[in-house]
Amino acid sequence: MKTRIIGLIMTFLSLATYAQQDAQYTQYMYNTVIVNPAYAGSRQSLSVFALHRAQWVGLEGAPVTNTLSINTPIDESNVGLGLSVVNDRIGPSTENNIAADFSYTIKTSEDYKLSFGLKASANLLNVDFTKLDHYPGDPIAEDNIDNKFSPNIGLGFYWHSSKSYIGLSAPNLIETKHFDKSAGSSADSHIATEKISYYLIGGYVFELSPSLKFKPSLLSKYVQGSPLQVDVSANFLFSEKFVAGLSYRWDAAISAMAGFQASDSWFIGYSYDFDTTALANYNSGSHEFFIRYELFKKYDQIVSPRFF
Repeated sequence: MKTRIIGLIMTFLSLATYAQQDAQYTQYMYNTVIVNPAYAGSRQSLSVFALHRAQWVGLEGAPVTNTLSINTPIDESNVGLGLSVVNDRIGPSTENNIAADFSYTIKTSEDYKLSFGLKASANLLNVDFTKLDHYPGDPIAEDNIDNKFSPNIGLGFYWHSSKSYIGLSAPNLIETKHFDKSAGSSADSHIATEKISYYLIGGYVFELSPSLKFKPSLLSKYVQGSPLQVDVSANFLFSEKFVAGLSYRWDAAISAMAGFQASDSWFIGYSYDFDTTALANYNSGSHEFFIRYELFKKYDQIVSPRFF
């Protein structure tokens, strides 16, 4: 019962303030196109990515995220295209986001390229308030949000070489407010808000030996009215096959990550988050699993897979 109460309180508070935000990922370094459209096509292959994240397992109403994306370069041009679908569930709310990405890449030097990206997305929000505890006759139970449609646009920049990258993006530039229907269209209060999120990402690959690579990486996320989120990770790639690493989300969680390059095309990964906050007393951690499939042209087949 205590866990149920805490879960419902958390859900209610998040919906009352800034619930509908971009989904959170631990293995963001493999899922970059979701937050930065300029990444589309940068791997020089058709890349299909699927991810499942169960956050705060054991806590009722905790977030569950499913992601499917595909991105590819277009022939020998400088253009990349992408398409992604994200299903995000938290408490009584379900959010589905469909996005299309466009990127254009130019060479800035012998080793570096700069990509510009645009994202166009459609969002469907459902909130079933009957799933929350409420008093009999409480009008909130009659004010569900049903398939609320919200279009959005985003942009990004991605500067990269074969060993390093840095990116800046805002995948959703339009703020959307969902108002309390019982208060009328002129209401000043709202029950869910989608705020602008700004992302800064970066990473560098150090070749420690012919069979060992080390890649530190960073993701920083800023949303107005919320604390700055900083994720710092360190991954090691052994013999171009096995990946192992740790990640730290500032004042939130410590994560362990593992991956396996099963073939040139298939890569699978898993991470486990352990909360460093008081929430650790009420859940058994967060699990994230992903699988990536890449299709290369024969003349583009790579001997050494890129580490990002």
